Amino acid sequence: MKRIVAFYLPFTALLLGLPLAGVWLAGHDLAPYLEFPPRTRHVEHAPFSWPVFIGLAVVILAVMVPFIVRVARTNLLAWSRRAACDTGECTAGGPPAPSFPLWGWIAVASGVVSWLLAWTRFGWMEPFQRYTFTPQWIAYIVAVNALTYRRIGRCLLTHETKFFLWLFPLSAVFWWFFEYLNRFVQNWWYTAGTGFSPLQYFIAATLPFSTVLPAVLSTEEGLSAHPRTSAGLEFRTIVWCTRPKALAWATLVVSAAGLFFIGRFPDYFFPLLWVAPLLLLIAFRTLQDRPPFFPELRRGDWRRVYRLALAALICGFFWELWNGHSLAKWIYEVPFVHRFQLFEMPLLGYAGYLPFGLECAVIADLIRRKDP
Repeated sequence: MKRIVAFYLPFTALLLGLPLAGVWLAGHDLAPYLEFPPRTRHVEHAPFSWPVFIGLAVVILAVMVPFIVRVARTNLLAWSRRAACDTGECTAGGPPAPSFPLWGWIAVASGVVSWLLAWTRFGWMEPFQRYTFTPQWIAYIVAVNALTYRRIGRCLLTHETKFFLWLFPLSAVFWWFFEYLNRFVQNWWYTAGTGFSPLQYFIAATLPFSTVLPAVLSTEEGLSAHPRTSAGLEFRTIVWCTRPKALAWATLVVSAAGLFFIGRFPDYFFPLLWVAPLLLLIAFRTLQDRPPFFPELRRGDWRRVYRLALAALICGFFWELWNGHSLAKWIYEVPFVHRFQLFEMPLLGYAGYLPFGLECAVIADLIRRKDP
């Protein structure tokens, strides 16, 4: 327990304290950053900028295209080999896959009903309209687990039930950290927050927040059940550092400085909202001589990292889709790149889901491993 506290306490203190310290030392009033429910919009965002948009787009493509090309090339090669099988040059076989379970069909049906209720405005549904997001995501999570079970005969829900259930409360705490950091950059805000008391807002927000980790982890497991989604990424560049602690200290200092200034210069430091928690966790783990979160990278195996990023992007698509006509919806204001929206999210904003998937796995591993 002492080792766990020694790991989490400094991380939590930095994540919570540095942004607040930055705005306090700058002489800003702290009330808008701490109000609950959050109602005040106090950040003026920079207008759209073509140079910034193009520059960020180039960086994102430079990171992602090599992975996509590698996966596509590997699958094309596999397709050509299967074509050879069709001519009788090879044989294939295996045990029959289990059928799609009944509880999966129930989830699909309830998801469709929840979707309809979320996007319609029946008078009798009005008291419950703001709470429809949670059953939509519960249905998604169960349905994805059913698809995984159909594919490989196991899933988080059926074979790691205790871990799966613990993901829900952990997810709620996890996402409240992002809500806190968002108070300093205000990249999104909720349209339904004004009608809630603090307790009502906490309950109404915590319920959907609790579905984030189960959704991303279940989606990643579903992707792992289809090896072709990350084929060819097990022999890419090996990640290795000769001085890991020096790099960890540098990462810690840079991330901490960014969090300190995130409230003072939100237009320039807002990307740290998505990457700083991940960088801090990795830095702390390295400095305490713990095993790395992604040990497979030392073997050049990027499949899980790629799947996690893709899983978060898939979940992000559905988050934004179902947000589109929801009553309790959120609106984005992203500096420099707020254009070409897909639903409410500007196109480049979806890149934030890529590191977010890794953060989800890191947080989940903290309760899955015996040695955090």
